[in-house]
Amino acid sequence: MSIFLHSLVRRVGAAALVSWLAAAPAAASVSLRVCADPDNLPFSNEKEEGYENKIAAVLAKDMGATLSYTWLKQRQNFFRQTLGADRCDVVIGVPVGFERVLSTKPYYRSSYVIVTPRKRDLVVKSYDDAVLRGWKIGVHAIGNDGANSPPAAALARHGLATNTVGYSMWGDGLAADPQGQVIDAVAKGDIDAAIVWGPLGGYFAGKYGDALTVTPAPTDPGMPEMRFAFDIAMGVRKDDTVLAAKLETSIERNRREIREILSSYHVPLVETDAVSAPPQPTAVKKIQ
Repeated sequence: MSIFLHSLVRRVGAAALVSWLAAAPAAASVSLRVCADPDNLPFSNEKEEGYENKIAAVLAKDMGATLSYTWLKQRQNFFRQTLGADRCDVVIGVPVGFERVLSTKPYYRSSYVIVTPRKRDLVVKSYDDAVLRGWKIGVHAIGNDGANSPPAAALARHGLATNTVGYSMWGDGLAADPQGQVIDAVAKGDIDAAIVWGPLGGYFAGKYGDALTVTPAPTDPGMPEMRFAFDIAMGVRKDDTVLAAKLETSIERNRREIREILSSYHVPLVETDAVSAPPQPTAVKKIQ
C-alpha cells in the first residue's frame, strides 16, 4: 500500500476508503480497434479464425488492449469507410508503402506462387516455358479479367491469355471460402495450375496435404515494374504516428510468435533483411 493510501486510511478509516475507491472513476481501457474483412480466409473472418485475427490478438494482449473489430468487405472504399471514418484504427495486412495509410515496418514478406498437382511433377522456370502452352492456368480475377494481377499480366504478355481461367476472389456470397476455389480446381483436375498470392495458395493447398505443390512464381524480366513479392505491414491513419510506433514495438517483441502463426497457415515466406528470421532461444535467456 502506498504512502498516499496509508494517509487516507489514517484520516477516514478503511471502510470509508473502500467506499471512496468504489466511487472513483475507473481508468479508461485501451482498445485496439481493427478494420477487417468478415469473410476472407486465410486473412480474417468474423469467427476470428484468420491469421490476421490471431496476430491482432497477440498484439492486443502484448499492448494490454481490448481487441475489437469493424467488419467490412475489402472492396472499393474499404479504407474510406473504416480508417477514414474513424470506425477503427488499424488494418493488419497492407503492402508496405500503400498510399492510403501510414504503414509500419513489415512483419512478413511473401510472393505469388504456382500451385500444381504433386503427382504430375510440373516445373515452371519462366513464362516462356513450352509446357505452359498446353496448360489451363487459374488466376484470381480481381479487376477486369484479372488485368491488375501480376500473374495475369505476365501470362497475357507471353501469349497465354487464352490459357488463363479467371476465378472470382469474392464469389457470389453463397459459397464458403470463394478465394480457395481456384485451388480446389487444381486438386480436382479442372485446371493444370493456379498462380495466386502466396498466403492464399499456401493455405488452401495445405487442406490437401501433400497432394499439391506450392512453389514461387517466376517474375517476368520484361516487366521489371511488376512485382511478384511484397513486404506486408500494418496500416493506420497517416497522422497516427503514435499507434504505428506502438505496433512496431509490439511486432518486434512478438516476431517469433507471429512467424509461428504464419507458418501454421502455410504462408510462403520470402526472407529479406527487413523481415528476417527471429533469433533462436538460448539456454541462458528466453527470447520473446
